[in-house]
Amino acid sequence: METITSRQNPLCTHLRKLAADASYRRRCGEFLCDSPKMLTEVLLWQGRLRTVVCTPNAALPRLPEGVRVVEVPSDVMRSISPAETPQGILSVCAMEDRPLPNKLEGKRYVVLDTLQDPGNVGTILRTADAFHADGLFLVNGCADLYNPKTVRATMGALFRCPVWRCTVEELSVLVKVSEIPLSGAALRSDAVDARSVDYSRCAIAIGSEGKGLTEAMLSVCDQTVLIPMSEHCESLNAASAATVLLWEAARKDGKEC
Repeated sequence: METITSRQNPLCTHLRKLAADASYRRRCGEFLCDSPKMLTEVLLWQGRLRTVVCTPNAALPRLPEGVRVVEVPSDVMRSISPAETPQGILSVCAMEDRPLPNKLEGKRYVVLDTLQDPGNVGTILRTADAFHADGLFLVNGCADLYNPKTVRATMGALFRCPVWRCTVEELSVLVKVSEIPLSGAALRSDAVDARSVDYSRCAIAIGSEGKGLTEAMLSVCDQTVLIPMSEHCESLNAASAATVLLWEAARKDGKEC
């Protein structure tokens, strides 16, 4: 195990840049996982672990051969961790290069359109994984999948549920080739009650927190769906809407939720 005590060490500089800069993450092909829980998930689901940084009192699990292990004092950990209250373990993982498939073989997918809150993106990925979705698409400038807030909110689903980034046009071609209906959650007069939708094979599109689905996305949807709610409520948070629709889809599919 190495020991680093200086905040100016090149590794510390590298970790701070990974936490703060999406373009730097892409260039390096690496991202941060913050907390013992996330390290456990990386190991359990065979994430591509490269480096583990820990404080002296941290209890490390058995790590694969070749993983760099570095011990730092608490003040250095506070300077490199993206969390307000560091939990003593930081992991550096390699990003997965996942090309867009030619055809979707699964039953159920989630599409996020211009969703810019990293916590919501991570929460929806966690929900998609919990309710048996086969993958998630990020369309139109969604939050970075590897933002530390996104990664933390996934609670490990990042390593289990496939995620692709694509354009509306690419998505439209893919769902048509795969014969998967695309349903968009929207407040429209022609929207179908979400309880009456056939979710046997589907892609569910969720729009941004403030504006909903873009016109480009709505133009390629086969239908729009509406979640019934109290008349005095205008809409749900994006993560809440995704949860309701994914739960309903899993319930109709006979999956245990």
